[in-house]
Amino acid sequence: MGKKEKLIARLKSLPKNFTFDEADSLLGYLGYSKGNKGKTSGSRVEFRNIDLGAKLIMHKPHPDNTLKPYQTKQLKKHLEQEGLI
Repeated sequence: MGKKEKLIARLKSLPKNFTFDEADSLLGYLGYSKGNKGKTSGSRVEFRNIDLGAKLIMHKPHPDNTLKPYQTKQLKKHLEQEGLI
């Protein structure tokens, strides 16, 4: 089982300690690119998949790197709707 499959399995279990770095890596494996929403975006980060025409906006957690439970659920739901997991 590769890193991509391990991250997908971990996300599907909705862990309480899923990190932003893990989400960033998983989205990268699935063809998303990361960008800011502009100079005033603050902690908002936009992930786009040009092939699918999909985008996901998330707030980068701080000072901790752990996603909030609603963010983990949002990420899982988005990837399921796009048919990626």
